[in-house]
Parts: sequence; structure tokens; C-alpha cells
Amino acid sequence: MTANRPGHLSPLLKQATDVYAESGEGCYIHATDGKRYLDFTAGIGVTSTGHCHPKVVAAAQEQVGKLIHGQYTTIMHKPIQDLSERLGAKMPGDIDTIFYASAGTEAAEAALRLARQATGKPNIIVFHGSFHGRTMGSASMTTSGTYYRDGLQPLMGGVTIAPFPHQFRYGWSEDETADFCLRELDFILQTYSSPKDTAAAFIEPIQGEGGFVPASTRFMQGLRERCDHHGMLLGVDEVQAGYGRTGEFWSHTHFDVQPDILMTAKGLASGFPLSAFAAPGHIMEKGWAGSQGGTYGGNAVACAAALATLDVIEEEGLVENARDTGAHLRERLQALKADHDCVADVRGKGFMIGVEIHKDGEPDGGRADRIAKACEADGLLLLRCGPGKQVVRWLPPLIATREQIDTGVDIFAKALSSTA
Repeated sequence: MTANRPGHLSPLLKQATDVYAESGEGCYIHATDGKRYLDFTAGIGVTSTGHCHPKVVAAAQEQVGKLIHGQYTTIMHKPIQDLSERLGAKMPGDIDTIFYASAGTEAAEAALRLARQATGKPNIIVFHGSFHGRTMGSASMTTSGTYYRDGLQPLMGGVTIAPFPHQFRYGWSEDETADFCLRELDFILQTYSSPKDTAAAFIEPIQGEGGFVPASTRFMQGLRERCDHHGMLLGVDEVQAGYGRTGEFWSHTHFDVQPDILMTAKGLASGFPLSAFAAPGHIMEKGWAGSQGGTYGGNAVACAAALATLDVIEEEGLVENARDTGAHLRERLQALKADHDCVADVRGKGFMIGVEIHKDGEPDGGRADRIAKACEADGLLLLRCGPGKQVVRWLPPLIATREQIDTGVDIFAKALSSTA
């Protein structure tokens, strides 16, 4: 159906689908015209426990009756204390202190500020294809597409862009790609951003907007070694790939590295606005007094929903489901590659899988759009990403069953054929 667009909503906000939602339940969106859609967008990876999980709804409803807004630099409340204990236990290595905000871009901005203040160094290294947010500092760190930076130049200084080990794009083996990117990083540190001036490297272990591109163990461990050698911090952006989505609670775990800073958001509270970044206490305490804050960060209702989200993830084995059912998803999508020339690559982990669509060896965002629209017409919602929007991304809720995955892939296979 065609959504009735509110007349006063900014025309710059473009909807990816024509669905006008009435309600959501589990893996499904119910539209106002009565049609039901299998939602494999999950609000761009946000509704990790599905739409309106009963346990999350109950926790939020209970908290609304107690305290809605307890501004956390003014008063303290129990939900943020309890969440900090639970979330702290999930943090890797010696990361043990947490700052809360409302959106992933705020977490990135706060992590950037801490890295500079804690090290006393101005420069930041990010990686080609990265997405860290839309506000000034995080947009300066974002290179997944020019549309996030267009009309905003000049951006914040001090950001250097290094190659990301995008194996499919380079066309080399995993090790060759990793070695090339590490050599280029070494060259950047020799010629452009001296380690004496470089505070940190920030990376998505599995890129989101850039095209659902995983790094590799060889590259991530080489990056960790260089950060240690040069006295730089390593920050991992787990906003989209974290919280169980890839079959590990944190995506960097796939590559056996320990970060110094971790950013998280999206799946944290099953749809309530909440984000965070975390670091070891000895690093966090080097931030300057008054440098952290915000009106809505750590909202009491969002924290209560986040606690319930953790309960659901643990009680229902959702990390394991993402791993096992996600492997089935990838196998089924990979099988389509042999029968459809437009499918150039299938990549990712768990419930974060990208299908790259090409024509004559070149990215084909137009075909990817037609595929997504054909899927929508048959009751499946999918999004696209990549610099040319040529990657169809699969982000099912972590509760998705094997049967729902099969239904979705069958619809997708039909769309591949009908858009040829």
C-alpha cells in the first residue's frame, strides 16, 4: 500500500517501503490495510527480540508507572544501576565503565571525545566504508557513502581514512587483502598521521551501511598489534553488528581481539532509544570533567526495556539462534548464487547477511531496489546498503525461526527471477 505521508513531515525523510504500520508482533508488521509483512529489517537491526516482545512490553509498562524520566546527571535510578551491572558483565576484557546516550551517533561522538582527552592526541583513524553516525564528529568518521557528508563540508579535522579489508571488492584472498590493508595502514602512520598524534583507530568489525562486510582475524589482530605498538586505542563500533546479531554477543569476538572502547546501540533496548559506549575505568577517568552528559541518555523506561531485552536474549538462546539459524540463512542464499548471475556475493555472519547485486560485473543498485520492492509486494521487508545501495541486507529479528527464514528466502528467490 502507499503510505499516507503526514503533510508536515520533512520531505527529506525518504521511506524505504510503502508500508503504513498499524502494529507489530514478533517477526511481523501488520499494515493498516490488513496486510501482514515478514519484517527482516528489524528497524535496521533495532527490534532484536521482535516487535513488542511481551516481556519487554511488560517491563516498560511497569516502569512507566514508576518513573519515566530520571535525568541521570541530576538523580540516580535503579534501572540504570541494574543495567550497568548486567551490561558490564557482558563487556570484553577489562572494560568496566559505561556512558549512556540515546543514539549510536551520540555514543560515537562521546567515544571520540574520550579517545582524544584520554590520550592527549588529536587524530583518529577510521576505515573506508565505515558508518559511525550523522552528527558532525561521527559524520567526519563516516565514509560508507558521500550522501552522509554532502553539503556538510568542511567536516571535523584530524580524521584519516585507511583501507578496510573488503575481500570481494579487492578480489584477492582473505590473507592478501588483510596484508595489503595493514601495509597501507603502516604507510599512513609513516606519512600522514604520526602515531605521536594519533589517539585511536575506530572500526566496525563487520561493516553495516558500507555493505555488510566482515573484517578478518588476520586484519583485526594486526590492527590490535599496531595500536599496542604505537600507544593508540582500539575502538569497536558494535552499534549494528553487536548484541548477538552475528552469532556472538559482540561481533569482534569472531576475530579474537580485545578492544579498548566499545560502542553499542540498536538492539540494546528492543526499540527504545538507548545507546552506550564503554571503556576500562583507567581510560574513562582520563576524560575531562563535564565532558559527558545529555538529557535523555539512560532513560529509566529504556533501561528497563534493555534489562528485559537481556533476559529474553539469555532465556530464549537468541545468540545461539542467530548463529545456527543464521548459518541456514546464509546456506540458502549462497545456493541462489549458482542460479542467478545477478548475485555476485553473499557475505556476513549470523543474522547480518548481505547479498551483493551486480550486472555485467558492476554494482546494480537499481536491480537491488526492484528486488526489494518485489519482496515487499509479496510480504517480505528488506533494506539495502552499500555505496550504490547494491547490497540487499538481511537483518531478521534474533527470534526468527528456520521456517520464517525459509519463507523469506523463497520470496527473495521469486523476486530474483521476476526482476531479471
